[in-house]
Amino acid sequence: MREEIDTPDAAVAEIAGRQHGVVTAPQLRGAGLDKSAVSRRLKSGRLHHIHRGVYAVGHRPSSLHSRFMAAVLACGDGAVLSHGSAAVLWELLRPLDGPVHVSVPRTFGRAKRRGIHLYRCPSLAGPSPSPSSSASEGGRGGRILTTYRHTIPVTTIQRTIDDIEGLLPPHLVRRAKRQAEHKGIHLEGAESQRLRSDLEALFLAICRHHRIPDPEANVKLGRYEVDFLWRSHRLVVEIDSFTYHRGSVAFHQDRTRDLDLRTQGFTVLRFDERQLEEEPERVAADVAAALARGGDRVTAYRS
Repeated sequence: MREEIDTPDAAVAEIAGRQHGVVTAPQLRGAGLDKSAVSRRLKSGRLHHIHRGVYAVGHRPSSLHSRFMAAVLACGDGAVLSHGSAAVLWELLRPLDGPVHVSVPRTFGRAKRRGIHLYRCPSLAGPSPSPSSSASEGGRGGRILTTYRHTIPVTTIQRTIDDIEGLLPPHLVRRAKRQAEHKGIHLEGAESQRLRSDLEALFLAICRHHRIPDPEANVKLGRYEVDFLWRSHRLVVEIDSFTYHRGSVAFHQDRTRDLDLRTQGFTVLRFDERQLEEEPERVAADVAAALARGGDRVTAYRS
């Protein structure tokens, strides 16, 4: 008798174990739990209501994966994690505040759900048959637009990048692209020059915000082209993007270049994408201090 009573709960636990601790109402019914049995388990704390028709087993979701899976299950057949939440699941971005982003391949149905930002995307194909943790195929118009990661249906990396363009701040889009490239994913339409120009524009914006005089940009200095130059202060600033400066060859070329310029009496500062995006005040302070030192050297030379 005891074994019969435990059988539905064992079935529910097995399902939840495959779904990051969450189950749907149809799955509960399929395991042999009717409405009254579900109500009893809700009252006793063996089930916890997350979304309409979605429950956590044993305790409330404590992980992002549980939260993501619950949101996808709440949106019905064909739903996939997308946009900013997909970028987080692919580890292209750190966790974002706000609702979970979910896309469905239809233009109607399912009302808004609390804690979920629902996108209706008829162009979405169904997830590829085999769960994957590294899918990269499928941009807009591509054949495969969705796959799985950690058993959660999700848009592919390419589709995720396409979706966050214009939705998230530019620096987060750049960061996501950089991480995708770091994973070895070739992104359609991710032009390296445009990414570099974005970083250069960001650096100039930092200078202007902190009242630092505008430098010359992309200027020839001997046999080198430098990103930024304050000629009278003999200061060079180089912006290191992942696309342009990855690999041991690029690393050694950069250091040879820096040594040559320093030998000619130039100060060379290098800043990477993370510093520009996350530490602009420190970047500005470093440039201002270098300009001050350069000005002192020029004054001493002229006197």
